[in-house]
Amino acid sequence: MYLGLDLGTSGVKAMLIDGNQKIIGSANGGLDVSRPHSGWSEQEPAHWIRATEEAVAGLKTAHPKELAAVRGIGLSGQMHGATLLDADDKVLRPCILWNDTRSYQEAAALDADPRFRTLTGNIVFPGFTAPKLAWVAKHEPDIFAKVRWVLLPKDYLRLWLTGEHMSEMSDSAGTSWLDTGKRKWSSQLLAATDLDEKQMPTLVEGTEAAGKLRGELASKWGIAGDVVVAGGAGDNAASACGMGTVSHGAAFVSLGTSGVLFAANGSYLPKPESAVHAFCHALPNTWHQMGVILSATDALNWHSGVTGKSASELTGELGDALKAPSGVTFLPYLSGERTPHNDATIRGAFIGLGHESGRAVLTQAVLEGVTFAIRDNLEALRSAGTDIARVTAIGGGSRSRYWLASIATALGVPVDLPADGDFGAAFGAARLGLIAATGADPVAVCTPPETAGTIEPVTALTGAYEDAYKRYRALYPAIKPLSIV
Repeated sequence: MYLGLDLGTSGVKAMLIDGNQKIIGSANGGLDVSRPHSGWSEQEPAHWIRATEEAVAGLKTAHPKELAAVRGIGLSGQMHGATLLDADDKVLRPCILWNDTRSYQEAAALDADPRFRTLTGNIVFPGFTAPKLAWVAKHEPDIFAKVRWVLLPKDYLRLWLTGEHMSEMSDSAGTSWLDTGKRKWSSQLLAATDLDEKQMPTLVEGTEAAGKLRGELASKWGIAGDVVVAGGAGDNAASACGMGTVSHGAAFVSLGTSGVLFAANGSYLPKPESAVHAFCHALPNTWHQMGVILSATDALNWHSGVTGKSASELTGELGDALKAPSGVTFLPYLSGERTPHNDATIRGAFIGLGHESGRAVLTQAVLEGVTFAIRDNLEALRSAGTDIARVTAIGGGSRSRYWLASIATALGVPVDLPADGDFGAAFGAARLGLIAATGADPVAVCTPPETAGTIEPVTALTGAYEDAYKRYRALYPAIKPLSIV
């Protein structure tokens, strides 16, 4: 048996699989986020341990014999969090999370240093780890002076599980300290934030062993024998392992609260000015690119709140057959945008409204606005050297066939629907635990799920969608001077 632990923002998910990758069971432990000031987002690392214990206890209750047979554990986690420890591994302050924006000034200052984009292949976003340490150095110098270790969230969990200070490439690529092409810490970038490599965890690949489960925990969970803990992955790379998006050319689109267009790469293809994320993948000698939009289903949920109709009611009003764009355009920048604009202050808009613009027209425009934002991501990926022949759709928004037909038509590629199952980050982490424990071939393990169906582009509407996308593209520079935050 193999155990995947996914440390998310709202909870920890524990998933148990067998040697044939059949899911035996899963359980969860809840987490809350603390927001003591505007723009702040924090969690206590002790709460991660409590939630993990709750999740594993749930598995032990339901599947005690199977849990006892665990031989490998894989870790996945929310990226970018700054977990600061002293020389005795004591937590110095609450972890500053990925969606904390307090360090926007420090991020801009680091991004102005050309070495960061050159070596990391990425813009220094406020959510990344390095600017958070620069903020702590400026505003909490007494704490900064005590920092002996900087760990990412899942790697603090590893410390509790194994006693080891270790990390892996995919998660570390989101710190702004990793030389992403060489897959090692950059002494130059660490020095730019008054840190050095001694304060960083040892790096391994996500498929490699990164410690063994402590005997005390193994005994508590009823496990006999050695249990290998794999390097693991950041959450999106772990999800890609679960989806089988690991070989060059494989891609998925995620329609969750935010939206992600993720492509696996066989080589390192950075283009930071596009706001595409170029990170190491969890498998050796592979990388990935990722475009991110901040409001995908969140935009539809906003529209739902305004109209008083559920998301499914709204999409149901559109029917099954894809329609040509109406001329009403929606910009989904409800909380700013990441790829391709890297603009925290831009805000959304409806353009082209008329007396005839009823609720269904606005719903159609919202779906198309998110679709065109994902098309922006595709164009950004293409500018960075990656083309995509087809995508697999995941996330809550993928339940709308209309929306997927819109995406297929705007991107000009087929959209595959996976067969029923849970192929997320916890499953990907369990796969990494299996690989680390058995030495199995990573590509042979990380296979894609069966395809339940495919939605092809509606070629009769390709021209209309291209015209609508051109209108969409022209609106960002037009409204940028008018956005006030």
